Amino acid sequence: MVVSRKQELPIINIYIKGTRLKQKDQFKYLGSLISSDGRNNSEVASRIAQAKTNFQKMKTVLTNKNISIRTRRRALECYIEPILMYGCEAWTISKQTQKKLEATEMWFLRRMMRISWTAKKTNDTVLEEAHTTRLLISKIRKRQATFFGHVMRREKLENLVTTGMLEGKRSRGKQREKLIEGLTDWLKAGKSLEAIEATKDRKKWRTMIANAVKQGT
Repeated sequence: MVVSRKQELPIINIYIKGTRLKQKDQFKYLGSLISSDGRNNSEVASRIAQAKTNFQKMKTVLTNKNISIRTRRRALECYIEPILMYGCEAWTISKQTQKKLEATEMWFLRRMMRISWTAKKTNDTVLEEAHTTRLLISKIRKRQATFFGHVMRREKLENLVTTGMLEGKRSRGKQREKLIEGLTDWLKAGKSLEAIEATKDRKKWRTMIANAVKQGT
């Protein structure tokens, strides 16, 4: 695989004992879908599909009104959300990706509450009836921030890869959003460099994460 921003990927020829290896646009590595464009759109879509499939397998429990909604939400957090959020520590969450994840969160709740789309109930009404708020994005950001702090304190090669602060020329056009930029905005840390510096103090970093979680998405 060649990871590149170019629309036409460079062709590479690698042979093992005279047999050319097939060049792929994407493949699974340690359970995550790696794409040649370097984006995580396909991985997020795959995670959402897997989570919905497993939700349907547990439908008899998750939609059972004889079980309190609080208990069913806990079952969702225990069995379905880990499938959805697997590998989310490395996701770059664009506005489009966030909308898809939030829509999935509401998809779960509406089915758990047995609310048909024809009922025309707003998301706020559904959340109120379920006695909850939007939590998914905040959970993902918390996991990302915890992972990011660990990586920054190691000060190894993954430090440079995670921050995107590598030597070289900037590409033309609008720059892709980096993980650190999304986290800085969520943590309200000011600038990216300030957030990176804050990771060195474990107590301060944990306090920043806790405050961001309290404030929500």
